[in-house]
Amino acid sequence: MTELLTTGETRVRIDSDRAIVDARQRGRAIALKLGFSPGSATLVATSISELARNILLYAGEGEIGLQPLERLEGFGLAIHARDQGPGIADLDRALEDGYSTSGRLGLGLPGVRRLMDEFEINTNGGAGTTVRAVKWNR
Repeated sequence: MTELLTTGETRVRIDSDRAIVDARQRGRAIALKLGFSPGSATLVATSISELARNILLYAGEGEIGLQPLERLEGFGLAIHARDQGPGIADLDRALEDGYSTSGRLGLGLPGVRRLMDEFEINTNGGAGTTVRAVKWNR
């Protein structure tokens, strides 16, 4: 299943609560334009919110990239969350429901993994974190 890029990546700098709202709105709009149902577009927007909130909480700033994809089976939307923060010390724990180092509910990364069709995370101590999550319009 070869992915083909349909258009360039839209990037939203994450450095405030307002930027999180902007990224969420842009992602939802792109998903709807790609033919996603309103419910699926909301799942995309929720995932963007969770990833962007983590950027703000743990790294202070970063970016969300939104990349429409196309393959024979249909269209998709890739979310790329990137930061240059301290990285995730214990990735296995961070992917467990209820685990949080910020005192929050600990549903962010595990929730995104459940909501999306594909999920990859790369993190290095002191070198930041990159998350790629894809939702396909089926």
